[in-house]
Amino acid sequence: MIARLVLTDFRNHPALALTPCAGFVLLTGENGAGKTNVLEAISLLAPGRGLRRASLADMARQRGPGGFGVAATIDPAGGGVEIATGTLASAPDRRIVRIQGAGATANTLAEWLTVLWLTPAMDRLFVEPAGERRRFLDRLSLALAPSHARHSARYEAAMRARNRLLGEGGALDAEWLDALETQMVEHGAAIDAARRETVALLRERLEAQPDGAFARAGLALEGWRGEPGELRSTLRQARARDAAAGRALAGPHRVDLAVTHLGKGQPAALASTGEQKALLLGIVLAHADLVAERTDAAPILLLDEVAAHLDPARRAALFDRLAGRGQVWMTGTEAALFADVGAATHYTLPIPAVGAATS
Repeated sequence: MIARLVLTDFRNHPALALTPCAGFVLLTGENGAGKTNVLEAISLLAPGRGLRRASLADMARQRGPGGFGVAATIDPAGGGVEIATGTLASAPDRRIVRIQGAGATANTLAEWLTVLWLTPAMDRLFVEPAGERRRFLDRLSLALAPSHARHSARYEAAMRARNRLLGEGGALDAEWLDALETQMVEHGAAIDAARRETVALLRERLEAQPDGAFARAGLALEGWRGEPGELRSTLRQARARDAAAGRALAGPHRVDLAVTHLGKGQPAALASTGEQKALLLGIVLAHADLVAERTDAAPILLLDEVAAHLDPARRAALFDRLAGRGQVWMTGTEAALFADVGAATHYTLPIPAVGAATS
């Protein structure tokens, strides 16, 4: 859990310090108060570009000195671990990560903290292009396999280098291409294995659940499927085709996450907006339970405006499902939306300079 969170020149927050307790953390306030900005800051304590996928330069406070900082104290039961990330004004596009004061890579954050989120922008996940669902799946896989971020980064780097080399035309450096494709095969196999294990574990859990307030989702992987040796030969044989296309047309980067509404036996993309949100919530909640069981550490959940479009019965069911499952941060414009939550740390934004929290 996060025992202390400090933001410096992040988005609309020049300086913000929060000391939440375990369990529910509620952020309420008018639109534009900076509630989602706090969740975005927390999402940067995990590998990746955060819940908005914004550029680092856009996160620094407008008309601020340049650069920003996000720092947190986690695992207070273990004596406290200090993790921080941010940028300097002199290098606004270069991310800095520190753990216990020592420099680290962003991918190593996965070894210390698991952060999952659900935002209003994700409500269209099932009708968006396949790349959005791959990113969602990779976030789920990362929580179960921290090395997934490293394999993904190295696979992408090798694939970009191969694309550049193929795009240069003329005589190709076969040995260099072989080396790059070997890296794609090695890291691609690890990516594929982590995704398939995540989908299998989630599918088993979701299919075993009784019908309830949140629709049950069926999960499967579609698109590319190949053994490591098959990918190696495919890449070698497809060099001319990939050069013409300007990209690799085979590999784990071509996979899609197929989601179905088990109760109706239809693709999630054909379900109503409310049903799609319920399916997504069901996946996220089942995954949070799975992570807690397999890692002995509940993930931090960031739920942005999650209660606004749920009827009272589903809101109560959601809060009941989340109770006792680690630290859950939720935002909303009205405190009344969280009347059924019970004990919680509650901040109303914007917070006065002295800062205060009520439980």
